[in-house]
Amino acid sequence: MNQNFDIIIVGGGAAGFFTAINIVEKNPKLKVAILERGTEVLNKVRISGGGRCNVTHACFEPNELVKFYPRGEKELRGPFHQFCSGDTIEWFEKHGVELKIEADGRMFPVSNSSQTIIDCFLKATQKLGIAVLTGQSVQSIFKKENTWKIETQTENYLAEKLILATGSNPKVWEMLQNFGHAVVSPVPSLFTFNIKDSRIKELPGVAAQVTVKVKDTKLTSTGPLLITHWGMSGPAILKLSAWGARILHDKNYQFTIFINWLNDADKEAIEKKLKELKQEHAKKSVSKKSPFELTNRLWESLVLASGIEQETKWADLSKIQLQNLVNQLTNGTFQVNGKSTFKEEFVTAGGIDLKEINFKTMESKLHENLYFAGEIVNIDAITGGFNFQNAWTSGFIVANAV
Repeated sequence: MNQNFDIIIVGGGAAGFFTAINIVEKNPKLKVAILERGTEVLNKVRISGGGRCNVTHACFEPNELVKFYPRGEKELRGPFHQFCSGDTIEWFEKHGVELKIEADGRMFPVSNSSQTIIDCFLKATQKLGIAVLTGQSVQSIFKKENTWKIETQTENYLAEKLILATGSNPKVWEMLQNFGHAVVSPVPSLFTFNIKDSRIKELPGVAAQVTVKVKDTKLTSTGPLLITHWGMSGPAILKLSAWGARILHDKNYQFTIFINWLNDADKEAIEKKLKELKQEHAKKSVSKKSPFELTNRLWESLVLASGIEQETKWADLSKIQLQNLVNQLTNGTFQVNGKSTFKEEFVTAGGIDLKEINFKTMESKLHENLYFAGEIVNIDAITGGFNFQNAWTSGFIVANAV
């Protein structure tokens, strides 16, 4: 028995729901179904942002917004001019969900609960008569003349238009390769660095404003760094992991980083400052109090790593010790040995090759009436609500196109 629909959307996540709702709001006559392989829909929405759902980011200028996407920067410029973060806020407000901006620009529902977003989507699909079918894992996709046939393990579905919003699902990518689509193989994108080093061993929870560089690459990033039990995390590290997703994967996650613990202060300036301190604080012990914007614990650790004993006074610093301290502060070398997933926000770099998609409609350039929304394509962003914004924008454009 075949079930007939005008449009079938595969994937019951953020992009799938947003696309479906926008389609039926524009064309109430269309018969639309969402197929989800799991028993529950919107799982990633539920856990995102620590269960609060980081809906978007308060960056309202499309040309600025694209800079947060290591893959997709060029391609998203046009789409963001059609539907940007401001449109997202307005859309959710119209659907009864108020958003708020936090200090770092991330936006959450005022309720602080991702359930608000899930309820909003479920209510809208019910009201619009969109069929939400769970436990439907797609086994195969065929195209016959102008109809798509989708087989799951229990049902067959027919539809004129097919929209794939399956995120990073290797099985669906494989099916698309059989349709001639090129898939950029997926590698992890947001991850933290595993580092075993006596300088940071006792300092989990300590943060600093740093510049990090990866040796033998052009990768560099500035921002807050957080020391953890297993190494280093925080925006500065996550940015590097996103921009360096391919490079670091090819290095098998074994590489060297250089850290300037004083943001991006230059060596000469720091050397000069230390020489002044040597004069001013001659009688005080070096390790006691941090003269920079570093916690005392981190300062003490870097002083010891420079070969300066705990009780050494500023006046007694040798030339070599001073040089060592300058190096530890502005160019500390750390070995990275492996990675860890950042919270539960597992993002991959990879997906449908961007050259094969028409970004005015999100339609496949190879197959008519085949559309893509969300992370199934080779677009990903750093953390902060940007991956969701890509889901909303691509869903909106698909809805307009169909």
